[in-house]
Amino acid sequence: MEKILENKTLLIAGAGGLLGSLLVSKVIEQGGKVIAADINQKAMSERLESIGINVKNKHLTLASIDITNEKSVEELFLKYSDIDGAVNSTYPRNKTYGAHFFDVSLDSFNENISLHLGSAFVFTQQCAKYFKSKNTPFSLVNISSIYGVIAPKFEIYNGTPMSMPVEYAAIKSAILHLNKYVVAYVNDSRFRINSVSPGGIFDHQPDAFLDAYKKNTHGAGMLDVEEIAGSVLFLLSDNSRYVTGQNIIVDDGFSL
Repeated sequence: MEKILENKTLLIAGAGGLLGSLLVSKVIEQGGKVIAADINQKAMSERLESIGINVKNKHLTLASIDITNEKSVEELFLKYSDIDGAVNSTYPRNKTYGAHFFDVSLDSFNENISLHLGSAFVFTQQCAKYFKSKNTPFSLVNISSIYGVIAPKFEIYNGTPMSMPVEYAAIKSAILHLNKYVVAYVNDSRFRINSVSPGGIFDHQPDAFLDAYKKNTHGAGMLDVEEIAGSVLFLLSDNSRYVTGQNIIVDDGFSL
């Protein structure tokens, strides 16, 4: 069976996270080489090993990146000469992130916008600069969300301490348009940016929430992170050569 990422080198930012670590494994399975980057290289390495990845694999390079630091992002791209694409699966946020709407201060809102949307901007900008300097095809996948596309269904949070952060909705919707802006600005078929927008991903949320969420899907409920990977791999591959500025929603009908 054809491996769709054969001879490609992909940078995965946030490779110590739930989605990022899985993508490391999936890219290698599909014949690609991975530069796995995160702010805490030791924790990332431990996470990768915990899901069965040999961190000494010849197809894997571990790197450090502080996605919220412009210099750190610039230096990472200067360090490598053969990157064919990237995934930004990072999720930077402050300590007050996740507060209910009326409890969010302007300072906290602005800080989270700066951390998450600001870092998405600088990472996307550096991908575009990298493409311009190397002049070879490049595919970037940013991670958005169903809540970057539709309004939250607040009723599913009833009876739980959870809420859908206002910052999250603002950031994830902005990322979708940032993608379109940058690919329109670069204006070259070889440079592509797309997003994948997952529905809820299972991470041991309260039962009341899981039950309410499931009733809004076609039966699957919260998705396993594995369900998101296929769309990302497709967008990184040459099978999506002229797909650009698009958003693939993976949510089992939640947003319908």
